[in-house]
Formats: sequence, C-alpha cells, structure tokens
Amino acid sequence: MATNKKYILTKEIADKKLRRMALEICERNQGENELLLIGIKGSGMVVAEKISQYIKDIFTGNISVHCLQIDKREPGAVDVQPYADCSNKVVVLIDDVANSGRTMLYALKPLLDAYPKKIQTLALVERTHKSFPVDIDYTGLSVSTGLHEHIYVEVEKEEVAGAWMEER
Repeated sequence: MATNKKYILTKEIADKKLRRMALEICERNQGENELLLIGIKGSGMVVAEKISQYIKDIFTGNISVHCLQIDKREPGAVDVQPYADCSNKVVVLIDDVANSGRTMLYALKPLLDAYPKKIQTLALVERTHKSFPVDIDYTGLSVSTGLHEHIYVEVEKEEVAGAWMEER
C-alpha cells in the first residue's frame, strides 16, 4: 500500500498549539495546588513533557508528569509510572491523537478508581468522529476525517515534528 502523507500540522504550528493548550490548562485550573499530567506512553508522553515545560512558568502549584502504559491495540492492564496518588487532585490525561477514543477510555478506568478531584483530557489532534464516547477538553487541532483515514503525530528528539493523515 502506497503511503500518501497529508500534513495537517507543521512543527511550528504544533508548538503554538501546545503553548495555547498549556495556557488553557492554567486558566481552567487557577487556584489548584497540584496538577498531575499523565501522558500515554510514546508520543503522548512527549506532548505531556512539552505541556509541562510551558505550564511551569505560569502555574503556581506543583506539577508532576507521569507515564501511562497501555497496549493501544489490546487495552487491558494499565500502569502509571512513577506511581501517582490521584486522590483529590486534578489529573490531565494526555495523548498525541484521539483517533477512536478507545485508548483514553481504557486509560480513564484506573484513574477513576483513585478518586481524583477532576480529570481532564488533552490531545494535540482530535478526530471529530470517534467510536468511543470520550470528550477532549483541550484540543490542538480538530479534524474531520473519513472512516479510512488515520492521523499520526511525528516526534523527533523529544519534540513534536508535525502531524499527518493517511488513507488506510
């Protein structure tokens, strides 16, 4: 199958969107003492680390970044490292792309079991139609796609290098 990349984000535009989302997180969580940023392993962690860098200059409370490991094809066991006590804290679950909503939905279960104060979701790119009922609170770019299109975020040296779509 031939690859036909349709770029939807450049590195520069992706960075602007990450900075904007970081500001939104600070605005919506003003007065909170602690933010737990939980990135989904892979590109989601890169996005979480960038958001953390941009938040630290603005947010007055504590910020910690954690990695959530989940098999995106066969979600089952979910592991957060380092361990995060989510009890009565604000959690922001972060991924690079919200394609079907499935990964975020499965990732939410163990977080709910920890009784957080609130859970918010962030994706650099979101497809407008998902198979699972997950609403993204912070979105860099929302894209209408066909059922056979898939979105990818490129990462180079711990930086978001862009995003593209491919017909499957």
